Amino acid sequence: MAITAVLLAGGQSRRMGRDKATLEWRGRPLWECQLEKLRALAPAKILISAQGNTPWVPADAQLIMDTPPSRGPVSGLCAAFACLDTEHLLALAVDMPFITVDQLRRTCESIANGCGVIPLVQGRPEPIATVYAKETGNEFAAALEGPDFSLQQVVTKLIGQGQLHPMQVSESDWRLYKSVNEPRDLDVEL
Repeated sequence: MAITAVLLAGGQSRRMGRDKATLEWRGRPLWECQLEKLRALAPAKILISAQGNTPWVPADAQLIMDTPPSRGPVSGLCAAFACLDTEHLLALAVDMPFITVDQLRRTCESIANGCGVIPLVQGRPEPIATVYAKETGNEFAAALEGPDFSLQQVVTKLIGQGQLHPMQVSESDWRLYKSVNEPRDLDVEL
């Protein structure tokens, strides 16, 4: 099945103190490491969701602005759904550098028509390394317009409606879903 991939890079990086996307990790900026993983999956299109002009966007990716008002990943996902040409959207956070191509591929290979796949890490849904079905875009738009724009709230609802299939992540792979929020998080070797 063809997918569109979106790199979510619109966070404000308050705890990090600077744009996470441009932080160097293993000799390259995080955005470059994450895009390489997405390219390896051969998506139909690669989107980069950001809040403003992002000078590092490569020619093979399309920059899309987060849907205002800024509500974290929900804003980025709304923008991605608005220009989705495929039946599924793979969302990956720029600040999740430990995720592997193999793990993302396993997630993508588990999708079905009209249903996405969400990893469960320690029993908790991980919504920013997830494949969403096109039909779920309206739930993100509704969350953006409502008083509760929690991404966990949206994915819990989608799981309950059968539009997101939970995929158990083995304990040995939990570490792959670690987000980096502070400079010391990048010093971790997994």
